[in-house]
Amino acid sequence: MIRLILVGILLLLSLAFFLQNQEQEVTLRYFFGLMEASTPIYKPILTAFAMGLLVSGILLFPPWVRGRIELRRKTKALQELEVDLERARQSLEKLTGRSTASPSPTPAQDLVDE
Repeated sequence: MIRLILVGILLLLSLAFFLQNQEQEVTLRYFFGLMEASTPIYKPILTAFAMGLLVSGILLFPPWVRGRIELRRKTKALQELEVDLERARQSLEKLTGRSTASPSPTPAQDLVDE
C-alpha cells in the first residue's frame, strides 16, 4: 500500500513538472550531430521515464514469476502433507479406538492463490 502511495506521488510530481515545462524548447542532436530536432523539454524526459519503467519491468518480471511458481509448489506440497497427516491421525484413532475433537482448519486452506 505504501509503495502504491509513493508511486502515485511520484506520478503527480512528474505530471506537474511536465505541465510547467511545456513552453521550454530543447534541441536534440541525433547520430553524432547529423540530425537535429527541436522539441518541448518534457518529451525527452517523459520518454526516458517510460524507458526506465519498461526496462525495470522487464528485469523484475522473471524473478516475480519464479517466486509465484515456487509459492504454488510449496502450497501444494503443504496441502498434500496435511492430507497425509489427517490420514495418519484417522488411522491412529482406529488403532487406539479413541475419538479426538474435530480438527481446526488447516493453514493451507487459509492461503489464497492469487
